[in-house]
Amino acid sequence: MSGGEPPDFAERVYALVRRIPPGRVTTYGRIARAAGAARSARMVGWLLHHSPPEVSDVAHRVVNRNGELTGGWAWGHPAVMRALLEDEGVTFVDEYQVDLEKHLWDPLDELDQSG
Repeated sequence: MSGGEPPDFAERVYALVRRIPPGRVTTYGRIARAAGAARSARMVGWLLHHSPPEVSDVAHRVVNRNGELTGGWAWGHPAVMRALLEDEGVTFVDEYQVDLEKHLWDPLDELDQSG
């Protein structure tokens, strides 16, 4: 990326994922919407699966729209993703389903507040 060019979709996705606070989660769809491509949730998942280390280190904070750990296989098993989230204080309503009422972070809320 040079000068004043806008970041591409992947760069926007990675920047948003890095902003997810510890102890919070967001969804593929919310990341896609905040990155400017609301119908690209699957592309967000693909990008996270192929992400650089500074993003993959926090990619466990992205879940599906129901709070399920669908990306868990990237860590070998969803139980690994669950353990990473539990270490941050995230609670679950089912074995592999995050309590979204308590832990959902919406990047658009933060973007709205920052102007």
